[in-house]
Amino acid sequence: MSDTDFVTMYHYLFLGLILFLIGIIGSIVSKNVIKVLISIEFMLTGININFITFASYCDNYKFDGYIMALFYVGLGAAELAVALYIFYLMFQKKESDCMEDYSN
Repeated sequence: MSDTDFVTMYHYLFLGLILFLIGIIGSIVSKNVIKVLISIEFMLTGININFITFASYCDNYKFDGYIMALFYVGLGAAELAVALYIFYLMFQKKESDCMEDYSN
């Protein structure tokens, strides 16, 4: 195997950046509440990839990046559960999933 066959730290950072940008673009462009929530989860996934990358390549004995990634996974699950419940209550009142209907 040559040196070009290995995946470097920059490949993981680029993947995290791409996921984060997909999340930002999706949350700005989308008018559907569920799509915005999924876009926020994409952003959290990009952040987690960066935490794991820096923990793997730069911090070999403290494991701070892994702990932060686990914290963000738990935070993302709690955020998604609360947001879906709020969306459920809003959907019962307006019977629409478009964000423009909830401005009033």
